[in-house]
Amino acid sequence: MKKIILLFALFIGLSASGYAQKFALIDMDYILKNISSYETAQEQLEVMSQKWQGEVEKKQQDVKNLYKSYQTDLVFLSPEQKTQRENAIVEQEKNLQELNRKYFGPEGELFKQREALVKPIQDDVYEAVKEISEVKGYQLILDRASAESVIFASPRIDISNEVLAKLGYSK
Repeated sequence: MKKIILLFALFIGLSASGYAQKFALIDMDYILKNISSYETAQEQLEVMSQKWQGEVEKKQQDVKNLYKSYQTDLVFLSPEQKTQRENAIVEQEKNLQELNRKYFGPEGELFKQREALVKPIQDDVYEAVKEISEVKGYQLILDRASAESVIFASPRIDISNEVLAKLGYSK
């Protein structure tokens, strides 16, 4: 009876070890920094962002100047003129908010440009990771860069360089 139980336990132990899960890590920041097209895309986004930010700041300065002018002329204006100037300032502020939303909002130009320039690169990385996981039998691949709860991970399970090699960027 003991032999049967021992054999059964041994069989379960061997079969469980055969189904052991395999894990791996990647460092998405490291991978993306080693892809030249990603760096170029980031630079393009930065240039666009600075250009649009300059435009927004100029408009903001125009609104401030309009308000200062209103403050200076306030004592000389009739009630009708005050209302007219206040409406003009409010209209300019609305235009400023709309311009800011147009460039930097959730559906703004910066978001659209990022989607057009960066998303294809991220999709390629995802496909490379997926192919490697299927070939090597990984059940879970964590991103070290975004996984704040990973305190320590062995460098042996980091496949970032393998992903770069799969994408054609050898390191």
